[in-house]
Amino acid sequence: MNPPELTLWTGALALISIVAALVALAHLLLRHRDHRSAAFWTALVVFSPLAGPLLYVFFGINILRRRGKQYRRGIHEPWHDPVPEHPLPFPAECADAHEHQQLARTLDRISRFCFMLGNKVTPLHNGDEAMPRMLEAIRGAQHSIALASYIFESIGIGADFVTELSNAVKRGVQVRVMVDDAGTRYSWPPVVDALNTAGVNTRRFMPNRMILRLITMNLRNHRKIMVVDGATAFTGGMNIREGNMLAHKPAHPVHDLHFEVAGPIVSQIQRVFAEDWAFCTGETLEGPAWFPALSSAGQTSAIGIVDGPDEDLEVMPAAFFAALNAAREEVSIITPYFLPTPILMAALRLCAIRGVKVTILTPAQNNIPFVAWAAQTLYPELLAVGCRIFESPPPFDHSKFFLIDGVWSFLGSTNWDPRSLRLNFEFNLACHDAALARCLRTEMDAKLAVSREITQEMLESAPVFQRLRNGFARLFIPVL
Repeated sequence: MNPPELTLWTGALALISIVAALVALAHLLLRHRDHRSAAFWTALVVFSPLAGPLLYVFFGINILRRRGKQYRRGIHEPWHDPVPEHPLPFPAECADAHEHQQLARTLDRISRFCFMLGNKVTPLHNGDEAMPRMLEAIRGAQHSIALASYIFESIGIGADFVTELSNAVKRGVQVRVMVDDAGTRYSWPPVVDALNTAGVNTRRFMPNRMILRLITMNLRNHRKIMVVDGATAFTGGMNIREGNMLAHKPAHPVHDLHFEVAGPIVSQIQRVFAEDWAFCTGETLEGPAWFPALSSAGQTSAIGIVDGPDEDLEVMPAAFFAALNAAREEVSIITPYFLPTPILMAALRLCAIRGVKVTILTPAQNNIPFVAWAAQTLYPELLAVGCRIFESPPPFDHSKFFLIDGVWSFLGSTNWDPRSLRLNFEFNLACHDAALARCLRTEMDAKLAVSREITQEMLESAPVFQRLRNGFARLFIPVL
């Protein structure tokens, strides 16, 4: 290449870099919501005007907000009337009624759903309880089955699901299955191929191909939902994996908790699946096969909380923050990944400072060690104000729920980490029911009894290498 041509190419590259940097900076100033993240990207774009804009396109722009608006067109939105003064079913003169009603009204405003009365939520322990019950529901389906999972293996218990879903199709049941594309790569062969071969209408959520793999690598559908005949639902944090079947003695056993749900709240769970399915396929699921009239099934008042990197951005952190702010006596958290955002860290610390008993349980041996290393760097500031932190022994515990004052339960797919709270599509139920909260508290107490409590002295006496390792991992918390 001769000097004039080299000068021309150099000038063109410089011009492209400047224009790209200006466009990226304009987008940052107009669109970016997180000021800390915006400052990071601004510095990267300014000091690296060629690589910075490219990285910002791949990792910094939320491409799903507009697509989220599109996929809801044509679907009946569950917007509701103004929040009633007393959304929960007990008289205003009841003790603590004001505090509970206030949190209920707040959650009602945060979520785009509304509180529904008369539900029943049943905990199911590990795959040994959850999977047979789900398969039984599939075998009894008469009209429709909607199933969404982050991970769905095609072997072991997953193969049983493929068989029963195929049999349901042959009986004339309408079946729709959606599996996150990233989750299909946890086993081989991909379950989507097996399901489609078996005649089951199946889709990958946001298939990652070529450049899209970089742009959407963090924007995953982490929801776990199954709804049968629009009347019986299963949700929580459990994937369809052989590792959950502890009675089968799997090579990598996983403790987990799932939930069977009945009552009017099932329509909200079905709605979330219908929205995601419309996004994947353009097909609208409506009518009595999918949304039948539902009657009361129990005493639990519940509301669906939808979170994701679209219009529902940061809904779950807001709901968690509201619950922590409302706590007066006790906060209990069990989560496989504990990397709360700075705002939730501050809320936890303030709970303890106000005299609220805060207990956190997380695994001692994590399936993602880097996350556990980073989490340990957050422990000191919580221990300093009186929070209690426990680590449960192996096998790895993937359970996740969040209890407030012995009456509120938050359960679903959300982990206490940035990926789950900001980057993934998640779904939780917020439930007001003292009996359900007591049941989950008993579950947590049993786990605490065999767990190790973490103290400040233990952290300070850790080897220097371990503390350096943890400090290095902490640098990556925003993307873990």
